[in-house]
Amino acid sequence: MRKSLLGAVVVSTAALAAGPAHALSVQEAILLAKPAVALVTARVDAEITMNCGRGPVTVKPAPFIETGTGWFVDGRGWLVTNAHVVDPAHRLPAWVVHELKKKAIDQACVEPALRSQGLMRGQRPDLEDQIRREASARALDSAQVEPFPQLTVLLSNGMLLKAEVKKFSAPPSLDVNGKPRPDYGRDLAILRVQDGVYPAIGLATRDSQIGDPVHILGFPGVVLSHELLNQSARVEASVTNGTVSGFKMDAIGQDLMQTDAPAAHGNSGGPAIGDDAAVVGVMDFVSLSPEGVVLQGFNFLIPARDVRTFLQGTDVRPGESKFNPVWQAGVELLLGGRYAAALAKLKEADALLPNLVDVKRQLGEAERYVKNPPPRPFPWAWATLGVSLLSVGVYGGMFAQRWWRNRFRIVPAQVIGAIESGDTPALLDVRTTSDYETSPLRLPSSIRVEPDAVDRPDFTLDVAPAQMIVTYCTSPEEATSATVAQKLRERGFKRVRILKGGLGGWTNARLPVESKSALPSIGLEIYKNLTLGDLERRRFKAGDVIAKEGDDPRGEAYVVHSGVVEVRRMFDGEHRLLGTMGEGELIGEMALFRESPRSADLIAQADVELLVIKNERLDWLIRNRPQLTIEILRRLSNWIVRTDHERATAAR
Repeated sequence: MRKSLLGAVVVSTAALAAGPAHALSVQEAILLAKPAVALVTARVDAEITMNCGRGPVTVKPAPFIETGTGWFVDGRGWLVTNAHVVDPAHRLPAWVVHELKKKAIDQACVEPALRSQGLMRGQRPDLEDQIRREASARALDSAQVEPFPQLTVLLSNGMLLKAEVKKFSAPPSLDVNGKPRPDYGRDLAILRVQDGVYPAIGLATRDSQIGDPVHILGFPGVVLSHELLNQSARVEASVTNGTVSGFKMDAIGQDLMQTDAPAAHGNSGGPAIGDDAAVVGVMDFVSLSPEGVVLQGFNFLIPARDVRTFLQGTDVRPGESKFNPVWQAGVELLLGGRYAAALAKLKEADALLPNLVDVKRQLGEAERYVKNPPPRPFPWAWATLGVSLLSVGVYGGMFAQRWWRNRFRIVPAQVIGAIESGDTPALLDVRTTSDYETSPLRLPSSIRVEPDAVDRPDFTLDVAPAQMIVTYCTSPEEATSATVAQKLRERGFKRVRILKGGLGGWTNARLPVESKSALPSIGLEIYKNLTLGDLERRRFKAGDVIAKEGDDPRGEAYVVHSGVVEVRRMFDGEHRLLGTMGEGELIGEMALFRESPRSADLIAQADVELLVIKNERLDWLIRNRPQLTIEILRRLSNWIVRTDHERATAAR
């Protein structure tokens, strides 16, 4: 099994060096530890001068960035993390310089060479690779690199602190023969930030045993980069749970603890605590499958006793902090139901280090309880009886309410089952006029019924009273469908059902849909995966310029919702029409794929309405909707073939 350096999963405890005197709940242990956990970032910017064959050029490539987790071991400003988290900025390894040089080759050599031939990145991969190889052979070794490394620590209150490495034991590394290198170390680093009052976590004084609980705190990259989470995810640590599952040794005989608690890239250097809120270990590496996928359940920690040994010879006093006793008292009082006293202590903790996420959350909870105290408990016997009766009533009421609301609802799979059994339902499209006119999709063979038309005396529906009818819409909680269904039942149609989830539920189930107009296949896939109400719309008059060649794309692509868009480009000082794009076509995405300016003019041939798709939304669709990705690839392939044909014809 291959192994890779990844993130430490060490757990913090917020208490005094001696630890709390009473038994802690899991909730209390985690609350005490979390404020002391911080995001560590190693960033290396650089100015690189190289000669691609046309004289020296200096560029600033995109920086190299490594993130991990650190935790305050001493509240005066001392943190512990993995050595491999800070190594890129601390020692500036040759591989980091090489990565920066490769980025500079593309920026200084490849892109200018392509532009000189009228090409953009990605248009001629074969030529691009050839230019890159030649430029690398010419300029890579002789390139002059002026690096600007920087280490920062981000607290949960948004405070960004510069950090300095005070002690360093190199990360594990093997040579080409799989043997440990001479600098193979303990993969630990001590950082120092500016003096202040910070939370701190003490170290466990007892060796862990198999089966002991472990709670991992850190900043896994999958959370930091999740497209559905806001920026607060970058400052608040996540918690995962497991147990100590074994004891091992690394390649040079150093002790390791195995745990089944989940970890991922970004947990490196973070704390893993036991139920006593003390750090039991720091994660060193995880296990990978032959395909490079992380295998959870086989993560390895540096034991707390080795962390304590590493701290020897420094000024670090583990677990010591002016913040800890105040925070611990506030948490104990809050969980003990003494809300007024808890509020005073939590305000005191917030004054020491303002706006930490966990402190603010507990402070808000204490304020709510002070303003609205919970009722005093009844005698236990009556309380038990009352709670039991109340539970029966509440759950019975909830079940009855849910049953009553859903008694006429039907999910897409049930509709398909009815069709397959021969009980073919009549599908009624009862979307509001505005919803119907703005979406080109509908269920196959559906009948359009205006919601207001059902109220008219002359309303008729060419459906037998005994036939199943399924209404669908796009209203929240199928409100329009429910209203129309009720009116149809009043008119004598006995088997009226409501499609649960409406049109969106049908498309999310990946069931076929039709378009009201002749949409291209790529347009059909896009509309199936977009919620029109959440999209920005832009309208242009005939002749308006939507975008010009060379414009910054501003992270936007477009779907032609109505009208026709001309695509023009300047050739030899003359604008030439490359083509036209009609309803349902995706335009402007090439600039996003290439991360480059617009490559052509976009002009409204007639009145045009566009739907704006942001880069992050398009990226999510490509990663999660395979059929849409296939349609985009098919269209790009057709463009390449057509372009090659036109060039071959022009060459004759």
